[in-house]
Amino acid sequence: MKPARILTVAGSDSGGGAGIQGDLKTIERLGGFAMTAVTAVTAQNTLGVHGVWSLPPDAVERQIGAVADDIGVDAVKTGMLDSVALVRTVAAVLRRLGVARSVAVGARPVPLVVDPVMVAKGGQALLAEEARGALRDELLPLAALVTPNVPEAEVLTGLPAGTLEQRELVARRLVELGAGAALVKGGHTEGETVVDLFFDGHEVRLFNAARVHTQHTHGTGCTLSAAVATGLGQGLPLAQAVERGIRYVQAAIAHAPGLGAGHGPLGHAAGQAPWT
Repeated sequence: MKPARILTVAGSDSGGGAGIQGDLKTIERLGGFAMTAVTAVTAQNTLGVHGVWSLPPDAVERQIGAVADDIGVDAVKTGMLDSVALVRTVAAVLRRLGVARSVAVGARPVPLVVDPVMVAKGGQALLAEEARGALRDELLPLAALVTPNVPEAEVLTGLPAGTLEQRELVARRLVELGAGAALVKGGHTEGETVVDLFFDGHEVRLFNAARVHTQHTHGTGCTLSAAVATGLGQGLPLAQAVERGIRYVQAAIAHAPGLGAGHGPLGHAAGQAPWT
């Protein structure tokens, strides 16, 4: 049986924990076949981002077209898209590929998970301010799921998201803006329990987990969105793909290798011994 073909459209992380590199590890670990369209090259490590070089939109467009025309695509996730031109180009290409927010079984369109990457762990801006509106207007209406953290959700909606009640309003607003569903992550909030709030346009579901006090959380957002996209490409219902993705991130945090002096990467093998 052929694996689900998952395309990640994102930036390269030279530190190996997030972006394209984190997505590749996640997709393959969960049984998918990973393909990439690199949007930018970064020089970064656990201490921060030390340089960003964006690829021209036509280079990204040709990467997507090359893999889609030959190998095919079962699901897509987007990460770092740093300019208005790039957001619009990617949205146009994905529309031509049949990407749409519905994930109904059968002759379903290609599901898209949008991770609205705006700021790196170390504080480096990864999305131009003027591109935020383009992401909201061009990509959200195509997304089966959007996965912002609290600061990203506040930027996208203009609403506060500090409390659980506020995050529910934000999730509902993201669906009103066109997303099929929203997962507002709670890692940036206070408290010993991390609550991720999921809203699919019909009902709210909360995913609770004990907070792990560690600095080794670099790449959690990329990893989660890639995991959910993999699940959707494999035919899992959306809520089930989200739940499995959250469990996988928790396992990857628990098995982080402890590398670097700053925000270290996750353990994407999730405790499994390497193949020999």
